[in-house]
Formats: sequence, C-alpha cells, structure tokens
Amino acid sequence: MTRRLASVALVVRDYDEAIDFFTRALRFRLIEDKRMSEEKRWVVVSPSGDSDNGSGDDSGATLLLARAANDEQRAHVGNQTGGRVFFFLHTDDFWDDYAHMQAHGVRFTEEPRQEAYGTVVVFLDIYGNKWDLIEKTDENKG
Repeated sequence: MTRRLASVALVVRDYDEAIDFFTRALRFRLIEDKRMSEEKRWVVVSPSGDSDNGSGDDSGATLLLARAANDEQRAHVGNQTGGRVFFFLHTDDFWDDYAHMQAHGVRFTEEPRQEAYGTVVVFLDIYGNKWDLIEKTDENKG
C-alpha cells in the first residue's frame, strides 16, 4: 500500500491575493485554479523544484488555498495553529530563496540561524502564519 500526504488546506482571505503572494514571493507554481461556484474556487499551489514533471504530482504535498467562507473561518486566517510554525519549506539554496523573499517583502521573525539539521529562518506568509525555511545539512538530507 502506498500513501502520502497530498494537500494541506490553508484558509485565506482572498484567492487572488494568496495566489499572488505564493507565486511571486515564494515562487510556488499555480497548479490549478478552477471555479466551483460563484464564490468558491479550487486553487492549488506547490513549491517548484527540479523533480517537478509539470503535472503537479512530484510526490510533494500541495497547498490548497481555501477562501474563508464564514466568520469562524475568517477569525482563523493567519493563525490556524495558535502561533506555532505551521509549514516547513525545504530548499536546496537557502540564501537565494531568502534574498528573493526579502526582495518581495516577506516578513521574517528572526535572523537566519544554523542548527544541527541545517540553516533555518522563520517567516510569515501574507496572513501571518509562521513558516520555517530550511536548507538541510548534507548529512540530514534524504
């Protein structure tokens, strides 16, 4: 039996502002943007990478951008995990991604630091959710 985590839903305020942030500031690919109804769209983005085959199925999880549909959901935009780091974005070129993100206004909560597992920095997405940007050390890759 083969199983994998395919998608994670992220509650957002607005589809288009979320697409813009993830594709421009984080260099994600827009995999799908399909209108489901007058108010609902199926919007999927994914980090780009060398293993991408163009189909959107590179064995990595995708991010489903789900627009908040009611007051309860809107109250959780930007704080889906109670202030903890929510996502862990791995890269093979930390400093290039870090510089690109800085140039596109991404907010960092700290300076980059070296840990036993690699180079890491915490940043905030457009809504304030915390992410780790990580480049693993050679002995921790795999």
